[in-house]
Amino acid sequence: MHLALFDLDHTLLSGDSDFEWGRFLIDKGLLDRAGQEARNRRFYEEYKAGTLDIAEFLSFQLAPLAAHPRPLLESLRREYLETRIRPLMRFSLQERLAAHQRAGDLCALVTATNSFVTGPIARIFGIEHLIATIPACEDGFFTGKPRGVPAFREGKILRVEAWLESLGLWWSSFAASWFYSDSHNDLPLLEKVCHPVVVAPDAILADIARSRGWEFFPAS
Repeated sequence: MHLALFDLDHTLLSGDSDFEWGRFLIDKGLLDRAGQEARNRRFYEEYKAGTLDIAEFLSFQLAPLAAHPRPLLESLRREYLETRIRPLMRFSLQERLAAHQRAGDLCALVTATNSFVTGPIARIFGIEHLIATIPACEDGFFTGKPRGVPAFREGKILRVEAWLESLGLWWSSFAASWFYSDSHNDLPLLEKVCHPVVVAPDAILADIARSRGWEFFPAS
């Protein structure tokens, strides 16, 4: 049995699903443009530098979910998926994903972006298993806080291992494993698998990947 894990933003997609969700809500008049875009830029620069405070970022990222009723959010999400996400899907990565699936590999989408946004994206890609940051709910309403360990950096390993254990599996259950990612923030999980694959990597990850002889996947 083989394991194939895929990052989402700037990997399976040529953009960032969370950033596009924020832009979409701005265009719908549900978020303040100046404040949202300024904080988005700051968080993105911190992410690239490897200095992102994930707790602070998630308070920002999940706040719009707590500000609106769920039926409205779900209606908006359907439009967002069609207008913002489908155009970003990378055909070449879809083909690689399909090859893993045809081979019978256990496949999962592993992303720090919250599961409300990314759950339907996983289904569009035909990926059965999603490991994402979970937005907490109370009485059917989002609280604006995460539940459990965010799927970020070392948290991705913890969440993957918990998922595997729920299936009665462990890393040693697999003859080979892959993880596809663009970001140096994913180094912990890239170093955990047998076959780390970089897709349109950032400069830090590109240098590390070249020095270690990792596979570069041509994104298109």
